[in-house]
Amino acid sequence: MSLAALRMALREALAGLAAGGDGAHDLAHADRVWAHARTIAHGEGLAPSKVLLCAAYLHDLVSLPKDHPKRAQAAMMSATAAGPVMEALGLMPAEIARARHAIEAHSHSGAVAPASVEARILHDADRLGALGAIGVARCFAVSGALGRALFHPTDPFAHDREPDDSAHALDHFAVKLLRLPATLLTPTGRRLGEERAAVMRRYLADLARELGAPLPGW
Repeated sequence: MSLAALRMALREALAGLAAGGDGAHDLAHADRVWAHARTIAHGEGLAPSKVLLCAAYLHDLVSLPKDHPKRAQAAMMSATAAGPVMEALGLMPAEIARARHAIEAHSHSGAVAPASVEARILHDADRLGALGAIGVARCFAVSGALGRALFHPTDPFAHDREPDDSAHALDHFAVKLLRLPATLLTPTGRRLGEERAAVMRRYLADLARELGAPLPGW
């Protein structure tokens, strides 16, 4: 099966995700992660593969809310659920094992270290989706779904308090998002991550001006 045909089959298999209500982990997110993965692969002088394609589309097959008690296990659960999907699509056992490892290792929990090129690329591709203009939109979408405030009413950029992203969406920029570029594993991923983090910092500067607040030091 060609990459184009396999991608179509994966999208058909995941079509139900579009109605799942989680705009941060829907089919469009899988499309973006695959686009990021291809860009990184080409930047590293590699050809995209079936393993990378399947890992990109199936990495969030089990998506749990950020406040779910089993959230840290979601990557492992996704890898397990992805196995039968890939088998039905005709992947060989060795390819399935490599894709499952990449899915397991993409988790932000860091429970499984990426030990293959596909795993390192997926690791970076997924994190790129949390950065840039899309990252800003996703941050506020997820925080809104969890009932969190946009920002602290008197200290939006946490100048005189510890950032708390369990209470304020904007604090997630300081707690996690702007730290992501330093965690990326490929040179291409790091370059793209820094570019997208710069977009987010420009947004924060614009927001600070609108609020009449001091610029954040993030």
